[in-house]
Amino acid sequence: MRWSKRGLVYCPSGQTSWAQHSALTPTPILLDDHTIRVYASFRDTSGIGRIGYVDLDAHDPSQVLRVSEEPALDLGTPGAFDDNGVILGEVLEHEGVLRMYYVGFQQVQKAKFLAFTGLALSEDGGDSFVRHDRAPVLDRSDEGIYIRAVHSVLVENGIWRIWYAAGDSWEQINGTPYPRYNIHYAESTDGIAFPRQGPLVVDGTGSEYRIGRPRVIRRGEDYRMFYTRGTLEGDYIAGCATSADGVTWTRVDDELGITLSESGWDSRSLAYPSLLSVEETTYMFYNGNDMGRTGFGYAVLEEW
Repeated sequence: MRWSKRGLVYCPSGQTSWAQHSALTPTPILLDDHTIRVYASFRDTSGIGRIGYVDLDAHDPSQVLRVSEEPALDLGTPGAFDDNGVILGEVLEHEGVLRMYYVGFQQVQKAKFLAFTGLALSEDGGDSFVRHDRAPVLDRSDEGIYIRAVHSVLVENGIWRIWYAAGDSWEQINGTPYPRYNIHYAESTDGIAFPRQGPLVVDGTGSEYRIGRPRVIRRGEDYRMFYTRGTLEGDYIAGCATSADGVTWTRVDDELGITLSESGWDSRSLAYPSLLSVEETTYMFYNGNDMGRTGFGYAVLEEW
């Protein structure tokens, strides 16, 4: 693959109290023939994220058309699994309703955080979402007692296929705990009830202690997954894998075709890539430095 970077698109700059900085885990959908909507988590001064969106020109995503004035999805009720921040997830249309799978964060006394998957629905074209349930659709289990976070959903032949990060331990780096996680797979008949465990499909290697935020696309008969991997040396960068069935994957990180810039907003990190095709053009939206604090930018696919 070969990508042409087109630069930073958007980062909140304190225009509202809930969107002071960051546009974490950008997730695009084609709203109509002329508009790409990118959902992302905007953070307040405490670093707590709420999901908003940015509408872009579908044929020139450097042009911002609209930014949400209110959260499309706010925090959950106090004490709920999503009361301390929400990020994407996946957004897809099903039977005229937009479904948003999101990751809710909760602070607890004896772990850095918990992160499980909720489901919210929109019937107003994606401007606002209402929770399907106050409880997660993908809750803790033995494979992920701290993290079970859905980041990609495909519906094929009536089966809801999900790829998610699962974490059950922490890596201590200079006295600070960082989550350890890897990528799992599961299926559902309705996209709501999922098994309590799914097979491990992509794992870290070498000094990688976390690999997650899987985004899966299907191209013809093949699948490609884009993910983010963190190493003990401090690298936080995207990678990719290929599969014939979406279950058995071969890592091909060297084929990703996009790297860190020499300077600027994506010079130290390139994370959370998410792809969208508009007619004959394929875009990659992604975060740069500092876990999305510098906002999101995009690149255009030049060669597959």
